[in-house]
Amino acid sequence: MAQGNETENDRGSETEGTTPVKQAVVEHKTEEACVKSEKSTEKECESSQDIDVTEKSETETQEKVDTQNGEQESTEEDEDDEEEEEEENYSIKNKGKNNGNKVAGDKKKDSSKNKGKSSVKEETEEDAGQEYGFTVKIKPPTGAAFDIQVSSMELVYEIHQVLMDREETCHRTCFTLHLDSQTLDSFAELKSVEGLKEGSVIRVQEAPYTVREARIHVRHVRDLLKCLQPQDAYNGVDCQSLSFLYAVTQCDVLEKKIPTNDKEFMDCTPPKFIEPNSKERLLTHLQPFAKEQKCPPCLKVLTTSGWNPPPGPRKLHGDLLYLYVITLEGKCYHITASTLGFYLNSTTDEFNPKPANPCYMSHSLIDLLSQVSTGFKRNFATLLKKRSSRHPFERVVTPYQVYAWSSPSVEHGIDALRAEDAFSSKLGYEEHIPGQTRDWNEELQTTRELPRRTLPERLLRERAIFKVHSDFVAAATRGAMAVVDGNVMAINPGEDPKMQMFIWNNIFFSLGFDVRDHYKEVGGDAAAHVAPRNDLQGVRVYNNVDLEGLYTLGTVVIDYRGYRVTAQSIIPGILEREQEQSVVYGSIDFGKTVVTHPKYMDLLQKAAKQLKILPHKVLNDKNEEVELYSSVECKGIIGNDGRHYILDLLRTFPPDVNFLYTRDNQLSAASKEMGFPVIHKHKLATLRQELVDAFVENRYMMFLKYAALHLQQLGEKKQEVPKVAAVEEGSEKTEEKDKNKDNRDISSENEREEEKEKDKDNKEIKSENDKKEKEKDNQDIKTDEAKKMVEGVTESIAAEKQVEENTKDIIKKAAAAVGSLKEADFDIRFNLDAFSPGVKHANPKSEQMKKERQLICDAAGFLVSVQLPSLVHDLKDHTSAPIDGTTLCEALHNRGINIRYLGKIAKMVSKMEDLKYIHTIIVGELIARSVKHIFTSFLQSTDMICLSSAISHFLNCYVSSCVSPQPANKNEELLAKKRRKKRPSNPNGTSLWASYTPKNLWARIKLELKNYYDWTLETDSIDSTVQKYGVQKITLLRNLCLKSGVQILLKDYSFDSKNRETFQEQDIINLFPIVKHVNPRATDAFSLYTAGQTKTQQGFLKDGYDLISEALNLLNNVYGAMHPEIVQCLRMLARLNYIMGEYTEAMSFQQKAVLMSERVNGIDHPYTIMEYTHLAHYCFANNQVGSALKLLYRARYLMLIVHGEVHPEMALIDTNIGLILHSLSQFSFALEFMENALDLNCRFFGERSLKVALNYHLVARTQSCMGNFRGALKNEKETFTIYKNQLGSEHEKTKEADECLRHLTQQAVVMAKKISEAFNGRNALAMPNIQIQSPSMTSILELLNIINGVLYVQITPEEIERVRAELEKGHIKTLREQTIIEEPSSENKESDEENKNENTTKNESSEKLSEGNNEGEIPQVDSKFDSKEEKVCEENKDNESPKVKNKVACEKLSEDSEDSKIPKVNGEVFSKSEEIASR
Repeated sequence: MAQGNETENDRGSETEGTTPVKQAVVEHKTEEACVKSEKSTEKECESSQDIDVTEKSETETQEKVDTQNGEQESTEEDEDDEEEEEEENYSIKNKGKNNGNKVAGDKKKDSSKNKGKSSVKEETEEDAGQEYGFTVKIKPPTGAAFDIQVSSMELVYEIHQVLMDREETCHRTCFTLHLDSQTLDSFAELKSVEGLKEGSVIRVQEAPYTVREARIHVRHVRDLLKCLQPQDAYNGVDCQSLSFLYAVTQCDVLEKKIPTNDKEFMDCTPPKFIEPNSKERLLTHLQPFAKEQKCPPCLKVLTTSGWNPPPGPRKLHGDLLYLYVITLEGKCYHITASTLGFYLNSTTDEFNPKPANPCYMSHSLIDLLSQVSTGFKRNFATLLKKRSSRHPFERVVTPYQVYAWSSPSVEHGIDALRAEDAFSSKLGYEEHIPGQTRDWNEELQTTRELPRRTLPERLLRERAIFKVHSDFVAAATRGAMAVVDGNVMAINPGEDPKMQMFIWNNIFFSLGFDVRDHYKEVGGDAAAHVAPRNDLQGVRVYNNVDLEGLYTLGTVVIDYRGYRVTAQSIIPGILEREQEQSVVYGSIDFGKTVVTHPKYMDLLQKAAKQLKILPHKVLNDKNEEVELYSSVECKGIIGNDGRHYILDLLRTFPPDVNFLYTRDNQLSAASKEMGFPVIHKHKLATLRQELVDAFVENRYMMFLKYAALHLQQLGEKKQEVPKVAAVEEGSEKTEEKDKNKDNRDISSENEREEEKEKDKDNKEIKSENDKKEKEKDNQDIKTDEAKKMVEGVTESIAAEKQVEENTKDIIKKAAAAVGSLKEADFDIRFNLDAFSPGVKHANPKSEQMKKERQLICDAAGFLVSVQLPSLVHDLKDHTSAPIDGTTLCEALHNRGINIRYLGKIAKMVSKMEDLKYIHTIIVGELIARSVKHIFTSFLQSTDMICLSSAISHFLNCYVSSCVSPQPANKNEELLAKKRRKKRPSNPNGTSLWASYTPKNLWARIKLELKNYYDWTLETDSIDSTVQKYGVQKITLLRNLCLKSGVQILLKDYSFDSKNRETFQEQDIINLFPIVKHVNPRATDAFSLYTAGQTKTQQGFLKDGYDLISEALNLLNNVYGAMHPEIVQCLRMLARLNYIMGEYTEAMSFQQKAVLMSERVNGIDHPYTIMEYTHLAHYCFANNQVGSALKLLYRARYLMLIVHGEVHPEMALIDTNIGLILHSLSQFSFALEFMENALDLNCRFFGERSLKVALNYHLVARTQSCMGNFRGALKNEKETFTIYKNQLGSEHEKTKEADECLRHLTQQAVVMAKKISEAFNGRNALAMPNIQIQSPSMTSILELLNIINGVLYVQITPEEIERVRAELEKGHIKTLREQTIIEEPSSENKESDEENKNENTTKNESSEKLSEGNNEGEIPQVDSKFDSKEEKVCEENKDNESPKVKNKVACEKLSEDSEDSKIPKVNGEVFSKSEEIASR
């Protein structure tokens, strides 16, 4: 269709190729400019680097990234010379050269890059690192001049965006900027503007309108008028989403004045619905709107007029378009937009375009409306004031649309622009190339072809990739919805609707059904439904390989209204020829006909090395052998643009034989014991890339250990021969016989000398190994030695050098032991077609094929025998504590475990009492996913006219206790009243959806659970399921809505009525798409982030802080202002600021993290809950006690909705709430939350846990403040008993508990005595003189730090410096040992002794420095969920020695100066394994 002209248009001119890149940069910077404008409006220009690109030298950043990337490349270097060369193509070299060349070149309009390259290089080298900030004065046409801060690297266009967003000038859109007498080019960089310097005055001059500019202006006015309205966020359009932080705190915590002494006036009463053991789950509190956020309307109607477009005579008078306005006063006006501005015309009921009298001619529509309507003028000023008070993160658009699963009833007003957006292609307004649809494939591939040698080039490339990708996802989503809604005509309209294909906006759409029995042999429609998801995972890994010359299609998978739609970019020329003619590599019929291509073989060979794919030979229909480096389904097509594309990557990973029933399936014993193989719905089940990597790493370590052990034993046997010879020759060396004391040393020296001679003899054999080992400096020393020993031998064997037979045998045995495909080397790769049905192998019964199949079986067995137990172990140790199904699935995927194993995991944890909450989450996720499968087919069989009735009926059958819910009449609203009365009660009884009942729905759920997850549900109704498994109805409802895209009305639902339906037809608001895509990564930012983690672990907090700040700048540069990975960076910077004593900065960063998490993750996402708790902690440290309580109440409420009461995180939240209420002397409320936290911790960690001991102490402390000394004594005795048993009677904590017991006993005696005297009347007027210590804010903050994982350990500055010096010394020593590869000599022995002494010193210092951390690494920081290190005062009986328990016990914060504090922060935020994009 639209592809016919692409044969010659290839990648044509350079201008066309770079257009998407330039526009991506401009649009990206537009977003940054909006945020920057807000910052300057709020007088926070000094902190704008958190959002905009940093103004630091790019050379400095380049060097940092060079260092990190260089280290990574050295550790990941492959043995193959070809791969080394390939990696060098991506490595960072020539640090200072061409810095910023691409950035400068692509931002200009002029695209002639080939002229004067040398001069450009020289200029760039001179200007590199000269980015600087300065202030310019803006002089608008009206009003006072003002200053703004700009950067030399910015575009003039960005100043346009700042002015359009700033309050004083937001009503202007059509203007030009002038410096002295010159007009500034919008696409020029500021540093290239001649005469622009500090203090320069830039004049804003009104420009004539065009039709496009007039439309932009009207749309901008419309956006301003609705900027405070959340309708777009509820409707899921324009990348708007919800945020309620300010509604929760009812203020900006950064601007709130610290109260002097208002505890008695502070309302800290917890709401009833969030109190412990409350059964109410009220949904209306999910979206708390602040009263001050509501703004009165400015106009009743603003729309385009029906008189548009202007007739010919009026065009000649400058008319561009006509508007129609109804003001708040009820007056109607017709407005003309002309080239000079806007004015009132004389049109009433008849068309009269002549200016009215007066016409109020104004260049801005806002100025015109302010003149004709006092109500508009007043309310618009109020709107701007409230708009400027909002945080910029509440207004900036998100990169991807986030949908709300509940919504209040939103008023639907007249909006012609909204209608225009819905029913037009919007060409000429915001498209990149006006008048044309976007060529998505060209843009996606062009951005990937951008150079990536230097940091600026990589930043530009990643920014362009991300921008084009996010635009493509938005367009694909919109197109998929149009396809399902029937708004796009099929390219094959005569075929069955399930087989139809569509093209819209240069995107190809296909439905997830088995077209022409293509998937008949592998599962039919079930396989066709899962194939796009598998294909998307294949696209992800090939994009990560990022091989130059190999291209993948832009791919998005959308689930909408029960249909799965795959959206793909279109290969140039693919529509002009048949598929058989297009495919030059792979097969189009699952292996019957197979073809290959030398270029694809070369490209895929390089990719296969990284993806662990084994080349294999298959037979085509002519019985000819064809070698492949992928599965047979993978297709290679050369487009008309000359690019080599691969598609249909659904089998990029090995098959999961645990779910594949075949005769050749040799499963492991562990798999068989767990009930595998399981017959699955389809045969496309594959393992995950994470599992493949973990399996290969596991086998490699086994290979090294096995070979190294036997090689070492062989070496010892060889060394015995020289020892015997030395003894025999001893009679001839009488002088040496007299020195008996030194015999052992001398003999050992002789042995080392002999080993040195052997090394020299074998130097040629080991030379290649030596070179590679010099570059590896981040592996364990023992592992390195094993690698040196084994790899040296394997390389010698591979090079056919002379190697002893015994050594060869050892390597062969080690290779055979781990299932290596090579006889004398480690080679673990997978034949992707080993179990593929219909594929003919060249040698199906050979030993090699058996090995290949066994390797795949071993990988599946590894998942069952290693990964699943590892997951359960981490869950049991609470190193991983998911809150809902989303975080549970993330935990599974990080270990390479597929979701289809959920049933097996449920069986494993069902008998563990301390993991009951995990079992509840798993059961809820299993049920939700099974219901989603049923709901998908349910929607497909439902007519659109009765969707709301059908969905409400389905939800009633699912989560309502109503015994027999009645479906609503689908056409009831269309029937006349009289006729409606005569109709039967259930006219839709014959409809499939109306036949659903709670009984048969739950029967289908049980069947789906058994067939798909091999798990048996032991209940048959919602009520029995809730009672047996502890799941909540509101949680099940939320999970289904999130997974299927249902949006319900925000109200409090009653689920427990037996006679009344929970949901009515009007409770179903909308259906949203569920979008799956591959999110591009910011590689340099990730390198800096992990480097910052490493520095922080080593105790260099400031260095780590600087690196992570730099990573944040790069993330903002690539992603813009909003992204989930930026949330992680902000949270880490907040924690580091808090550790270093910068409490206000910590609160500022964490506030941004909360706002951004709400926007990009969701208002009730588990990550958002964690951000709320962190912000509450920092607010309390800044004396914002009321705000801290509100934030914790919000976090507790969200926990109740998302999961429920029983969770370790709920215990942490309750402890925080109790402590803060205790600080406000609200002891009764504090005790309620403290006791609930104690009960939960006893349930999860055991009665004798150190965490429980602290809870007992806090409860006792609260009870003592209430005068309940008997209860306090009882609880403090429990604390004393636990400390004594776990830590010993001499430990400081045990002594403190003993002292506390004595104090409480004394107070109890005094209290009893006074009460007795008062009771007997001897001293009736005297009040008991009880010594109740009032809680101080400092002591509460200390306890909050301990509870939340921050622990300060008091040491002197001298000790700090000494330990750091020792750490550096140890690190340097390790590097030296890794680079100098020599056998141990006498010097090494002395070095070992020094090392031993040094380690002793280091361990002694480490005990002081970081209690409970044997490696002396400081600090460690807590992750979102009690991550890999336990929270302070948490017990692990199996792994912790009494000494470590002693050290982990609840330490008090040092009251010395901040300089003498080194923080120990518990958890995994700084762990190297954590990825910023987790979510």
